[in-house]
Amino acid sequence: MKTRRMFLGGMLFAGALAGLSAGPPLGQSQELPRQPQPIQLPPPDFPNPPSPEKRMPEENNKDTRKKVERLYQLAAELKAEVDKTDSTNVLSLNLMKKAEEIEKLAHEIRKRSKG
Repeated sequence: MKTRRMFLGGMLFAGALAGLSAGPPLGQSQELPRQPQPIQLPPPDFPNPPSPEKRMPEENNKDTRKKVERLYQLAAELKAEVDKTDSTNVLSLNLMKKAEEIEKLAHEIRKRSKG
């Protein structure tokens, strides 16, 4: 029984000694891995041009009125062409182009009026 205690005590001592020798030497601190630092860039020197939405309200209002007039004119032309054409069989290419132009113009007016 005494030999068993001595054997276990020796193993415990050897394990503790091995554990201490595997770590950093006493008196020296263990360094942690560094985190990468983000790069700080200076702000750009060039000015940003003003967007079309941030123009003067008067100029914006005039432009919107012109586009609405153009939209009204195109819609009237499209209606006149549809009245002339027998659209039950074939739609002309001119009608399709006018309808696409009306759609684009209406989308621009809607986008501008939203802000």
